Amino acid sequence: MTRLTFDLPDHEQVTVTVDTLLNAGYAGRSQADVAAHVAELAELGVPAPSRVPCIYPIAPYLAMQVDEVPVQHGRTSGEAEWALVVAGDGPGDLLLTAACDHTDRQLEQHGVAWSKQAAPDVLARKAWRLADVADHIDDITLTASVTTDAGPRVIQQGTLAELLTPMYWAEELRTRNLLNPGTVLMSGTIPMRGEIDQFGAGWSVELADPRTGESISLSYSVRLTPPPVD
Repeated sequence: MTRLTFDLPDHEQVTVTVDTLLNAGYAGRSQADVAAHVAELAELGVPAPSRVPCIYPIAPYLAMQVDEVPVQHGRTSGEAEWALVVAGDGPGDLLLTAACDHTDRQLEQHGVAWSKQAAPDVLARKAWRLADVADHIDDITLTASVTTDAGPRVIQQGTLAELLTPMYWAEELRTRNLLNPGTVLMSGTIPMRGEIDQFGAGWSVELADPRTGESISLSYSVRLTPPPVD
């Protein structure tokens, strides 16, 4: 199983063995934002969901802390998200970190769940305790940049007020008997800027807390694998 290690602000280091990985989808608090995301995906040929929000269980080994994501073709891209990590049984063991759901957009046209099995969920190496930021969760910003031919460009930018909260999802997991050590839930994403090419050579995501000035970030390059020999 995948083991993830997070550095916390108090210099404690926590290691989590991931045995359940869940990707929330269409999880905006604003129905307008949800409709915008559905429209973005419709342009790529992805059918609309039958209900929102969705939860897609995927293979736990796809939770990764990596600097490079190998892909098989040029139509893959990331999505700025936060991740809720259940590190233990106590209230202080719910962790919040930055994450990027890298997705095969070509496969997504045939099935969202399938596409999420084809690329990793990349998580940052730092985390906050959810209890330390819960009282101002809506103020935390979420930003993604994609590496284009012209350099990095901000393609997603907003606040966590646009998404269902980690507290909402913690309760949802509790009712489904999934709020257990080793569970990781990805939040779903915010709208992309349509004028920017999402199919770039790398992605970066940042969570920033304006109250403390602290931030959590990740970045990775996208590498095209050699063509198959068949």
